[in-house]
Amino acid sequence: MELELEGADLKSVLNRLRRAQGQISGVIRMIEEGRDCEDVVTQLAAASRALDRAGFAIIATGLQKCVADIESGRANGEDGEQMRARLERLFLSLA
Repeated sequence: MELELEGADLKSVLNRLRRAQGQISGVIRMIEEGRDCEDVVTQLAAASRALDRAGFAIIATGLQKCVADIESGRANGEDGEQMRARLERLFLSLA
């Protein structure tokens, strides 16, 4: 399955990834500066949430494509059970 993000979806995912990138840079800087553990963990949790949200947005887009493929009979040679198993693995990879 190819990643096909467009318009607002693409902008949203990229913004979340850039936010996470900035937060991770902040975490590195905070560790190097010897900042308080609670502050570091709070910033790290924020970066993790941003990455999770980007991942979920990408999976949601993939689900839309899969549903469209099933409805049009173009499921890339996969039967419904194979597609379900593949999507389940994607969801679990973010859990």
